[in-house]
Parts: sequence; C-alpha cells; structure tokens
Amino acid sequence: MSLFTKTSLETENSLLQSWQQSAYDYFAHMMTDRTAPYPCVPGVQGFLQDSLRFGFTGDPRSEQAAEQFADLLKDYGRISRETGPYASLVVFFDTRSFSSETTIDHYQSVFWSLIQRIHELDQAPWPEHVSPNPDDSSWEFCFDGEPYFIFCATPAHEKRKSRQFPHFLIALQPRWVFEDIHDGTAYGRKLKSAIRKRLEDYDSRPPHPSLKWYGQNDNLEWEQYFLADDENTPPKCPFMNRMNRIQR
Repeated sequence: MSLFTKTSLETENSLLQSWQQSAYDYFAHMMTDRTAPYPCVPGVQGFLQDSLRFGFTGDPRSEQAAEQFADLLKDYGRISRETGPYASLVVFFDTRSFSSETTIDHYQSVFWSLIQRIHELDQAPWPEHVSPNPDDSSWEFCFDGEPYFIFCATPAHEKRKSRQFPHFLIALQPRWVFEDIHDGTAYGRKLKSAIRKRLEDYDSRPPHPSLKWYGQNDNLEWEQYFLADDENTPPKCPFMNRMNRIQR
C-alpha cells in the first residue's frame, strides 16, 4: 500500500481507480470550500500546506483492509514528523458494496471492529505513558508506539455534516500535533473557539457534548472518535486492549 501527498494525487491521478479519484476530489472540495468552511482548522491548514498523507484500502469489513490499514499506519508513523505541524493520515475505504440503507450504528460497529483488528496486528508494545484503559482520561489509541486521535466519517451521517463523507473515512492525527494546541495555551483556546463556531455553522445540531480536550479529568478520548448524529454515546468503549485481556 502507498501513502500519497496532495501533490502526488493531483499530478498522478491516472493511477487511481474511479472511486478513489471521486473520494479524493470530494475531500479536496470539502477542505477548500469557502462558502462552507470546514470546521477543523488544523485539517484545512494541513491540506493546503500539503502536510496530510492519504491512503486507500478495500472494504473496511474485510481482513485485507485491516492489514492494509495497519501497513499504511505503520509507514505513516515513521514519516509523520517530517510532514509539517498539521500532520494527519487520511484513509479512504471502499464502501461500494455497502447498501445505501446502511445505518450509523452499523458503521459504528464496523469502525470499532476495524480499530480492534489493527490493534491485534500491532507488534509494538503499548506506550508506558498512555493508560491501556479507555475509561482513563490519559487513554488514546496507539499503534506502533505512537498515540493518535481518530476521526471517522461515514455516508450515513446527515445532521452532523462534519462527520459525513461519501465513503467510510478515517483520519488519524499524531498526539504530538496537539502539544501546543490545548486548553493551557492562548492559541489552543482561540483555536477551540474558532472550531466550535465553525461547527455550529456547519452542522445542523450543536457540537457533541463529548468534544473536550485530551487530558481533562472528565474527557474520554474514545467517545470523540465516532460521533452519532444525536447526542448519544455508547455506554462502554468497545475497544479492548490486549494488556487488559491478559490482566483478566
């Protein structure tokens, strides 16, 4: 599997399948649409500065897609710090075989199953400074020793337009991206305010109550990875760390 830059996708697009080209074109329009600015300011800046990296995989329900995703993420972790301050990996999944009636709940199940499978493929130990327990405020998903924030968008989202995409999409931001973007810095507070304002304008409902800063005592990172169209959140994190399994 290959990692692509914005430049390579726009100059070597003959290498792409039609669904891949369509997915990238939609993403590019979403990032550059000035009539409806996308809420994630760092994501937009990363796209404009060619700091994002892109990948394509098959059906997210398949074992092959999990293996492809794991390979992409492992390759990305090795070069992410070289890509710029607003780094992210954006992965598009082939959902052409999904029914148009597929629900958000089903996509949510697909998401957590996929995250669990790539965790099982991870050969690196869980970082010692990150709790293995999703109910701890210091927890976040890690792969190959690198902590990531995860964002998922699906074709089934309607009210939360910021989480809507024609294909199943997962974006991952390395934790180091947020070192200067948090509630303890003036820049972080200003950026949070700008993102919240954009979210209110972009979506047809208020920002989800789970959207908080990493490390806050009342924040659970996993709740932000996959947001429902309403304000609901699963009662328990579906992710199970191998370390917790061993302890049990």
